[in-house]
Amino acid sequence: MKQAFTKISAACATGALIAMALPAIAQTHDHGADDIYKGYFDDNQIADRALSDWAGDWQSVYPLLLDGTLDPVMADKAAHGDKTAAEYTAYYEIGYATDVDRITIAADGQVAFYGENAVTEATYADDGYEVLTYSKGNRGVRFVFAKTSGDAAAPAYIQFSDHRIAPASSDHYHLYWGDDRAGLLEELTNWPTYFPSEMSGAQIVDAMIAH
Repeated sequence: MKQAFTKISAACATGALIAMALPAIAQTHDHGADDIYKGYFDDNQIADRALSDWAGDWQSVYPLLLDGTLDPVMADKAAHGDKTAAEYTAYYEIGYATDVDRITIAADGQVAFYGENAVTEATYADDGYEVLTYSKGNRGVRFVFAKTSGDAAAPAYIQFSDHRIAPASSDHYHLYWGDDRAGLLEELTNWPTYFPSEMSGAQIVDAMIAH
């Protein structure tokens, strides 16, 4: 299992990263919510977001994958994808892997990471966003926050990806964290994923299949 704060990170693996987006280019499309969720949007639709968009108490879905709760999700992926359920499970065992089972985020920027044996806390401030372009032609936005104070063991940067590109409360997210801001943008194999802690396993299954 990956160790906490040793460059584990999170993101939707929608395809190999091929380039960070260049400055905004004029577009003529009218992309709605469904297009944006799939990674198709115009640069002028992107807007800064506050850490309060991710405020709350969050649980990792990795334990749910390991104990079989997410088996229906893997079966659904197999029914619509190009892998067997077992192959999807193996893929997500790498993608979801983390030993941080819980994260709490306060609107004032205080973030606590609950590891196997310790809690690590720090305060984070907005550090902009990065637009990534994938080989399929779709894109993603990483919203970046930098540590301003807190435990030395807490990561210097956290980067959120949740299929949204403008201010909105998140219902789940994939989190990258580590001390190398640029290096985190290249991570595509490990994307610890978090849903609200109050959700049951069955509710998370329903939400994942709905996507």
